Amino acid sequence: MTVLGVETTCDETAVSLLRDGRDILSTITATQMQHAEFGGVVPEVAARAHLETLPSLYNAALERSGIAESEISGVAVACGPGLIGALLVGVSWAKGFGLAKGLPFIGVSHLEGHLFANTLEGSTLEPPFVALIVSGGHTLLTWVRAWGDYVGLGQTRDDACGEAFDKVAKLLNLGYPGGPEISRVATAGQPDAIAFPRAMGTQANFDFSYSGLKTAVVRYVNANPELSPADVANVAASFQEAAVEILVQKSVAACNAVGVNQIAVGGGVAANNRLRELLDRAAVQHGLRCFYPSGWLCTDNAAMIAAVGDFYLQRGARSGASLSATASWSLWPPGKVFTWDREAQKIN
Repeated sequence: MTVLGVETTCDETAVSLLRDGRDILSTITATQMQHAEFGGVVPEVAARAHLETLPSLYNAALERSGIAESEISGVAVACGPGLIGALLVGVSWAKGFGLAKGLPFIGVSHLEGHLFANTLEGSTLEPPFVALIVSGGHTLLTWVRAWGDYVGLGQTRDDACGEAFDKVAKLLNLGYPGGPEISRVATAGQPDAIAFPRAMGTQANFDFSYSGLKTAVVRYVNANPELSPADVANVAASFQEAAVEILVQKSVAACNAVGVNQIAVGGGVAANNRLRELLDRAAVQHGLRCFYPSGWLCTDNAAMIAAVGDFYLQRGARSGASLSATASWSLWPPGKVFTWDREAQKIN
């Protein structure tokens, strides 16, 4: 099966053609740099850019794939979670394409796409494992018992980790997107220069919180308005250390809690070098294996959407003509969120 994947959840317009769930025939992503002047994504601007870019991106992806349009056998589109206007553009285009060509189509979860990104490029990852999805909009831990069978362990109670990176970068005048800028500047700083808080680090659950860390950075910068380049590097490094250290701590604890020895990481923050370094170090200490997608597969892309679509289309799943977008879409059913009882050493 050759699946056309479409991704328009935020500020990247992406199209991919994937054969048999693993073989990437082509993949193209257009990043909307016009948001940089605003320091963040403007929803209406994003939706208009998707509308303008999507048709030509599809034509380019088809040409690069080396196949004829008649060889496409299914369509998959990310229909949530994300910015509703941006999502509607992608869903409408993909649904129209599928109906016009008489192809089966399916709406899939953007979050599940970040899981399936770990199956591409020759990966050997297979369930069961614990997955950490960490991006600008999401920070969560899930127990993947099988593909399509996910148990929620914890998630952020306020800001997502990637969102905190972007806001701290803006505060430090480092530009947008903030994650790569914080990572770049932090290489010249000391991660222990400033004692920023590790929120919820001692709580008996797998939830996260980044609003307090973000506020601590704001207060530090306001109290020290004349920061030198070296000071900025120390702030960036110390913030990054606090942000990723708790991700590592809880990911390892989650593996121990559910009795698995594999961690898979997805989402934009999964490309962060310091996160990978600390997680790899902890994995060696605890006898775990870590899986990360390539950098381009950590960011929003359509190959991962096509991979999810292939999985479900191969099993007969279909979306009807009433398919629409949804701004919120949990990876797991309601009620499937567990907490870790440290004293009893078990999941409640």
